[in-house]
Amino acid sequence: MSHGTVGWMQVGTDDPATAKKFYGELFDWKFAGDPDSGDAYALVSTTGAPFGGLANTGGKFPNHAIFMVIVDDVPASLEQAERLGGKVLVPATTTPSGLVFAHVQDPAGNEFGVYKPA
Repeated sequence: MSHGTVGWMQVGTDDPATAKKFYGELFDWKFAGDPDSGDAYALVSTTGAPFGGLANTGGKFPNHAIFMVIVDDVPASLEQAERLGGKVLVPATTTPSGLVFAHVQDPAGNEFGVYKPA
């Protein structure tokens, strides 16, 4: 996948058990622990490779359902988003596997994420 492609989705919740039950029964989603995150993150799939995640916010962040866009350079994308009137909500963060992500708010108040795969 290339720069600008929606490549992931994420549901963030302070009640992962309820979210897993809801989405699992509604869409037949399956949840598996992320080896990099323990109980903090579950990978979401149906029959194949994961296409998203369920984040346990622990009440530290608002509940959310967002799309994640692949970018070539997360810090550069954050700078450009701010120049265009956006706001960085979660700064560039690198996971143990090397994936870099951030959350952004567009000028209309919509939250989305950007990431660069490891």
